[in-house]
Amino acid sequence: MLFNSHLFLVGFLPPALVFYVLVYRQETTRTWYLIAISLVFYAWWNPPFVLLLIGSVIVNWFAAAAFFATERKVFLVAAIVGDLGCLGFFKYANFLLNTASWIGGYTLSPLDVFLPLGISFFTFHHIIYLADCMRGRARLYSFRDYALYIVLFPQILAGPIVRHNEIVPQFSRTPWTENVAETFARALVLIVIGLAKKVLIADSLAQIATPIFDKAAQGPASLLAGGDAWLGILAFTFQIYFDFSGYSDVAIGLARLFGFTLPYNFDGPYRSLNVREFWRRWHMTLSRFLRDYLYIPLGGNRHGLPIQVYALMATMLLGGLWHGAGWTFVTWGGLHGLALITVVLWQRQGLHLPPWAAWPVTFFFVVLTWVFFRASTFGAAAEMLRAMAGGGYGGWHFPVTTLNPWHSWIIGFAAALAIFGPTSQEVALVRLTPRRMSAVATALAAVFVLMEIGNRGTQEFIYFHF
Repeated sequence: MLFNSHLFLVGFLPPALVFYVLVYRQETTRTWYLIAISLVFYAWWNPPFVLLLIGSVIVNWFAAAAFFATERKVFLVAAIVGDLGCLGFFKYANFLLNTASWIGGYTLSPLDVFLPLGISFFTFHHIIYLADCMRGRARLYSFRDYALYIVLFPQILAGPIVRHNEIVPQFSRTPWTENVAETFARALVLIVIGLAKKVLIADSLAQIATPIFDKAAQGPASLLAGGDAWLGILAFTFQIYFDFSGYSDVAIGLARLFGFTLPYNFDGPYRSLNVREFWRRWHMTLSRFLRDYLYIPLGGNRHGLPIQVYALMATMLLGGLWHGAGWTFVTWGGLHGLALITVVLWQRQGLHLPPWAAWPVTFFFVVLTWVFFRASTFGAAAEMLRAMAGGGYGGWHFPVTTLNPWHSWIIGFAAALAIFGPTSQEVALVRLTPRRMSAVATALAAVFVLMEIGNRGTQEFIYFHF
């Protein structure tokens, strides 16, 4: 079940919310109710995999309970290894087989493995809790609260990556204790903004980027023009931002409808003046997870420059691999690791670029590295980069079949909004004041988005593949 579908928006959400309103004053009832509807939400996509989700909750909670009963960390370590093993099997088994085949020069048959939606995200939630238990930063929650932390439907499939101490304490609080109407209104505005970003902007940009990257995958025979390549990568640059930030907006808005506050996930990343700032603004909950559970344990910046360089590179390589089971993703992560190391070295020398120079350098780097993130193979990435460097068919000529005024308009609009416009949180949660005109505008936008979903069909969010 997808957030941007009539099934969810009309068939699931209204009755789920209405019944929640009837039981919200009873903590036990509302918690089990949210667990139940979250499992229904997850099972709608592929019912058998809900057993994997339930099993992971049971195993990890009992591992934590055993640790608190015995103070033996082996239970936590075993659970973390099991979580990573499960993720590795479903997500990386064929990647490892293909890599072994390439290194050994022989062919291994791929496994018939289907990737469960959201496995990367709920695995990270398990690991956050278990690691914090090991560090003495978490207590044993009730099974009911732990289960809801893992399966809560707004954030189970693609984040934000929420820490247990940010959400579990909210489960015992009665929701909507004040300003109920305003809370609902702001949540609905955020949901509509998120859906508009996905349906109207990201999906439109996908119609530009996908054919061009598909063409690049054909290799030199594709005769990809340089202008086309730049058109494709710019379209994807803004597609992935509006797609994933749109999902995060919807998730945060849905959580607020049910009385919970989730952390923000994006803060104008394409305005960044260096790559370190980019990662503080892009997928913010993942960035802090990588910082606190990989970078710092690997040494961070506390043990000298060589350790810091190693920790940065290792963290970003693993972060790239987390995004996808392919060497192109590892390359993308490695390039960002090199950029972060460059920023560290640059700043240690007391050097800096003025904003007018720092912004285009950072943006250009981010755009170039998205090529490896989006390309299906190194060959496709090489073809894109070759064309972007002017080596493509026709040089910088834009074939009439590729460029049309609509392409220029939607990319320009997306760029202006992403770089200069306010963030969704600013609009929905800060700047907007409750007025009739705001309500009318939101209602009209919601109707238009629903109509567009009907016209275009339901398209998956990009991060569902990760």
